[in-house]
Amino acid sequence: MARGVSDTPVQPVASRGGVPGGSGRAGAAAAAAARAPAATDADPVVPAQAAPRGGARSAGPAQRYARPVITELRLSAFGRHRGAAFPIGPVTLFAGPSGSGKSQVLAAYEALAGLGAGATLEEAFPDPAARIPERAVPDAQRRRGFRLGCTVDGPAGPVRLDLAVQAEPTLRIAGERLSQDGQILFATALRDPGRRSVQAAWLTGGAVGVTRAPLPDDRLGTALLPLRVAGSTAGQRKVLTAAEQVIVALRSVFACDPRPDRMRAPVPQGEGRLLGDCANLADVLRRTRHECGTRHALLAEAARTGCAGPVAALDARVPEGGAAAVTAVLDRGPGRPATELARLGAGELRFLALALVLLTGPGVLDMDPAAELLSAQQALTVLADGLDRGLDGRQSGELLRLALLSCGRGHVRLVAAVGEGTASAARRLEGASVVDLSS
Repeated sequence: MARGVSDTPVQPVASRGGVPGGSGRAGAAAAAAARAPAATDADPVVPAQAAPRGGARSAGPAQRYARPVITELRLSAFGRHRGAAFPIGPVTLFAGPSGSGKSQVLAAYEALAGLGAGATLEEAFPDPAARIPERAVPDAQRRRGFRLGCTVDGPAGPVRLDLAVQAEPTLRIAGERLSQDGQILFATALRDPGRRSVQAAWLTGGAVGVTRAPLPDDRLGTALLPLRVAGSTAGQRKVLTAAEQVIVALRSVFACDPRPDRMRAPVPQGEGRLLGDCANLADVLRRTRHECGTRHALLAEAARTGCAGPVAALDARVPEGGAAAVTAVLDRGPGRPATELARLGAGELRFLALALVLLTGPGVLDMDPAAELLSAQQALTVLADGLDRGLDGRQSGELLRLALLSCGRGHVRLVAAVGEGTASAARRLEGASVVDLSS
């Protein structure tokens, strides 16, 4: 059995000899991280330059990203995944039989996004035991855990984030590493299991070299760096630039799982920000009809393909006085009565909600992107587990068309789990990437 997190307790990512699994080839790095021997409970070390394992990346023209985006998701030891590295493009669809780990990939992505937005480990991993690799063997202290990470590319170039989490007997971060071009910029290590903190070290430069300080063991240290690093030296500024690029990409994520059973009833008027379950779709349609005429018209055009019968427009009805609940309807055209969304099929409702998400932006979605950057400097990533669940081929095909249309402009990205029918159609489309997972 390969030695890794599933065979040994989760240990700090950093040790005195550096960090296992440097910035070599993606697959080799992930596999090296999964095979890495246990580290000691020593101070994390931020060397001036760490030699990458597995060799350097092949030379070639590097793609430059104007907006921070996740370009690789690594599940070194997470659920059924071991040493896995998945490339993430503008439209990335995960396909495979039941039990192949599609939902776990999406769950890992969503958890990293939550941690980047400031969530605690308990909020990001409500069921941490389910993320422990299969056949994991606890150590003498009954410790087990998992490892995951990602690469964020952007104006600063590729930056790697790797995270080791102890799930049992208590949920806590065991180690974290932020690196770029083989250089470790920030690392944490679990020194004293009796204390609810990790020892952190980050590159400072100058006469000091490295700064060390304790950080909470239930939050992503990278997300805390902008509050702890002054940025007064070149080394500190490099750490801040890398950390901020990672956080911007992680915070620009919207996990969407429309629930038709919650979308049928009229809803109170609110801010018009779409919830993850899309229960307030009617209120959002009320807002987009008045504020986003172009996108609202594109949604109505999509509804002609995804909804049965003629569709002239999408409308939202607010009774006199404007205090009552909002009801959304399909305008069927002159001389025909409108159809309330409550009468639509589950597939039609899911289609309308997902189409709206792909055609809109962070300002209409219930999410918290980086407020210090303009929306034009951020790329929204939509996560959809079961994108085509309950949809027919016509509806899923139209969603693929909308995804390629929106994602082709660079402002929106889609990462989704789909069935084989949708995956087969996507394989024939330029611009869509399908990742096949085997059982």
